[in-house]
Amino acid sequence: MTTAPLLEVTGLGVDAGAVPLVRDVSFSLARGERLGVIGESGSGKTLTALALLGLLDDGLRATGSARLDGVPFDLVGASDRDLSTVRGRLAGMVFQEPMTALNPVMRVGPQIAETLRLHGTRTERTAARATAVDLLDRLRLPDPARAARAFPHQLSGGQRQRGVLGIALANDPALLICDEPTTALDVTVQKDIVDLITGLSAERDTAVLYISHDLALVASVCHRVLVMYGGRIVESGPVRQVLSRPAHPYTEALLAACDLSPGARPKAIPGTVPAPGALPEGCVFRDRCAYADDACAVRPERVADASGGTVACWHPRTGAAAAEPAPPPMEAPREAGRVLLTARKLTRRYARPRPRPFAPRAHFTALEEVGLELRAGRRLGVVGESGSGKTTLLRLLAGLDRPTAGTVETADGAGLQVVFQDPMGSLDPRMRVRDIVAEPLRGAASPGRVAELLTAVGLPADAATRYPHQFSGGQRQRIAIARALAPNPSVLLADEPVSALDVSVRAQILDVLRGVTGERGMGLCVVSHDLGVIRYLCDDVVVMRGGRVVERGPVAEVWDDPQHPYTRQLLDAVPVLDRSFSPPRPFP
Repeated sequence: MTTAPLLEVTGLGVDAGAVPLVRDVSFSLARGERLGVIGESGSGKTLTALALLGLLDDGLRATGSARLDGVPFDLVGASDRDLSTVRGRLAGMVFQEPMTALNPVMRVGPQIAETLRLHGTRTERTAARATAVDLLDRLRLPDPARAARAFPHQLSGGQRQRGVLGIALANDPALLICDEPTTALDVTVQKDIVDLITGLSAERDTAVLYISHDLALVASVCHRVLVMYGGRIVESGPVRQVLSRPAHPYTEALLAACDLSPGARPKAIPGTVPAPGALPEGCVFRDRCAYADDACAVRPERVADASGGTVACWHPRTGAAAAEPAPPPMEAPREAGRVLLTARKLTRRYARPRPRPFAPRAHFTALEEVGLELRAGRRLGVVGESGSGKTTLLRLLAGLDRPTAGTVETADGAGLQVVFQDPMGSLDPRMRVRDIVAEPLRGAASPGRVAELLTAVGLPADAATRYPHQFSGGQRQRIAIARALAPNPSVLLADEPVSALDVSVRAQILDVLRGVTGERGMGLCVVSHDLGVIRYLCDDVVVMRGGRVVERGPVAEVWDDPQHPYTRQLLDAVPVLDRSFSPPRPFP
């Protein structure tokens, strides 16, 4: 006897007028099953999830069918009134950014209680709020009663994401959709959130649709995986089979781009995901595929389905790609040059608000007696959880804040530039790229100098005439790096430079940072919560906790033989994609 699937999606499409954004997406999901959806930004992952719950923006139209067990109508095309009976009760959604998912002027507990009361799970206000506190306790929030009384801005990123999970799970939904729920979180908080999702899925028999660009995370969480590109599914099947023996060239390319293991050389996928309406004829991936030939332009596309045995390509994947030279070897360790930047006993304390008028102020110590040294030709990584003092340290090094005690010294003639986490927030949207790149230069910069800088970060010279909004996230980060390099600084500081980028773009930006710092003999200091990025990019590492340095040394030594328990805890929390990995217990 076979059990009917909880969710059955057939021929799902999303259109913006006459332009197709998602096309012919079909899959099923059983109770208790966890299905991963992977692919680069612009592949259609989030649009697929939003279409299922009727959350598409105005101007977008969903077609096809999505049937949820227990719901008498088709989710696609249903009225907002009908879908409101499904959202939050039978299906919950966890969004990528909790600050936009939570009401900023409403306390967290009442937001969860509101969901309970709207769907009749708890009709009495006091009972609903008590249930909300109990749910936050089950989500392992410290002092759940205090967290329930807090506004979203008073909680950390991980605590806010637990609040969003509380809203999504309040009515015990049969389906949970998670859209990049841990992208901006550090590794230990990410592990906590993922453990909560998988634990609750197993405990409540909840089906999970898990969207992520982190292949290692999907491998550790999901039973099956869908690979999306250009708005359609190009490969699907059991997670072990798809990620260890990929049948589609795009899946293979994703795996090559995300490999940051020791000794590996991640290989970025050339080009970008084509814009909707500009997809190539024939195989949608052919313009970026290492195996493509002229016949790929006319042959109809085939989807790789590991369970059904179909193949992804019409011709064997040998030929051009097999003849490509191997990626260049990792460079040998560089000799350390002169000291460019020195921090001695840096301390930063912040005054808290007075608890009552005329009461003495309490102080919070964000950084306490931290010292470091950065030399020419070396790359230093700074890692630790949120609240460990990483960004405070970077701000002090950059001169964007003043220390309470301690000093920061730079060598004579050593210029310093910063690359921020969000390039869109650091680039003036009203300026053309040529003016943005030339801005740090004294006097007028020649077009040749701007073109040279754009070439150095892998952008075409004609990018100079365009505006920031006309570029992808990875391209904007390249612009930010080009601007930082313009005055030929000796020191480059980077704050989470790749945290919001998908795996292929991440590989491109890491290669840019390795290349420009290696060629110019610069000193690079990178703050990141991604330990794989630090392992690949840096020579030395500083591990921070609670505003203090708990361990430091060469990256290879610290990773291979961590001395501090906290460092071991961080490394144990990192999901690693090994081709011989053990995924979750196979789903029945």
